[in-house]
Amino acid sequence: MAAPVSSRARAEAFVKFVNAAKTPFHAVATAKDLLRASGFVELSERSVWQGAVQRGGRYFFARNGSTLVAFSVGKQWAVGAGWSIVGAHTDSPNLQLKPISNLQSQGFLQLGVSTYGGGLWHTWFDRDLSVAGRVFVANASGDIESRLVYIPRPIMRIPSLAIHLDRTVSDAFKFNSETHLVPVLESSVKAQLETSADAQHNSDLVKAIAEELKVESSFIRGFELSIVDTQDATLGGLREEFIFAPRIDNLVSSFCSVEALRESSSRIDDERVRVALLFDHEEVGSRSAVGAMSPILQETMERVSRALANEAGDLQLPAAKQKSFIVSADMAHSVHPNYQEKHEGKHRPKMHQGPAIKMNIDQRYATNAETLLVLEEIARQKKIPIQKFVVRNDVACGSTIGPILAGETGIRCVDIGAPQLSMHSIREMCGIDDLSHTTDLLIGFYDTFGEVDRRLHGKEDH
Repeated sequence: MAAPVSSRARAEAFVKFVNAAKTPFHAVATAKDLLRASGFVELSERSVWQGAVQRGGRYFFARNGSTLVAFSVGKQWAVGAGWSIVGAHTDSPNLQLKPISNLQSQGFLQLGVSTYGGGLWHTWFDRDLSVAGRVFVANASGDIESRLVYIPRPIMRIPSLAIHLDRTVSDAFKFNSETHLVPVLESSVKAQLETSADAQHNSDLVKAIAEELKVESSFIRGFELSIVDTQDATLGGLREEFIFAPRIDNLVSSFCSVEALRESSSRIDDERVRVALLFDHEEVGSRSAVGAMSPILQETMERVSRALANEAGDLQLPAAKQKSFIVSADMAHSVHPNYQEKHEGKHRPKMHQGPAIKMNIDQRYATNAETLLVLEEIARQKKIPIQKFVVRNDVACGSTIGPILAGETGIRCVDIGAPQLSMHSIREMCGIDDLSHTTDLLIGFYDTFGEVDRRLHGKEDH
């Protein structure tokens, strides 16, 4: 058996991951590299899977380059076997270039951006920013490919208004997200290329993207770009017990899901299928072809089952779903030392004390008494600390992909998350121990859920 991985080592691995994962496209590409290193084989959704998917195999595929499905098949798989599923998401609140982003004002060349999700937008002021995303590039033969890009230097900034021009700003920082949240890219007197007022995008920016990709600007056919902070993630705190990083929500859960699947998939002697699902578009409601409301999970269950059964008969998917379980892994709110009154008194998750199981009787989270019991039993067996979280009655509760997946599939689901602070800020923080505890809990789920479920429902399977 491999030696246990230390919290420090896992945290350092996550820092490396999140620094590479500038956008959902980069997150999926980085996760693919980790999976390949563990023997996972890439599939194409456009191909027939009969003969390609085998018992004991490990596989992954991506949709739109921003949603990832990875799975391993137990060597004893049979029709109607259950699935052990972990769901997370790759997207975070950010600013994205508008389809026509070229703006000019008072001698400054700026970029028009749209707000994606519910960000703490005031934290984006006075940061050193750049762009990252995917670019569609034509080659000499006319074929078009998708390429990832990140310009690794500060090229823009959203400057604050000086306090001398607004003496009330320290009392309440208010701004208009359309007119004030506009990055400054360059000044017109220093611009190397002339950008006409009716151009869709700044000519110098397009040139910089082309140079980064080592292509001619004329070969760029389109792009989908986010504004990103150029400051790297790092370990922080006096004893380096914290992670200071962008996109902790929800790349911590995405990273933990992939790491747990990689480790657990070295032990696939049972009948179950283990799955890690990293969805896009959670921050804007999940209703898209690559979000949790898409049919991607149910399509995967059907395609994998049919490929393994190698027949057109009854796949017993309704029975398989009743033997399956989803862990919805999203971040949780750590109690804030300066705002402790914002938490319900008996439900105040703390850093370094394990992931929180999130509950809400209005079904904003999918946890119920049975799914809570399952996670508690796995945590007890593996000696992993866990916490419980509910919001105050006078505070609106957020939601996750958990209720969506449970409602779309009828599969039991529990919501969990590592505690963090500064959620939806451009810079967030969490504890290194909780990242490790979350990974270990997910490994325990993959390894032992089948046995725990048999203890709960064993007689019903006969």
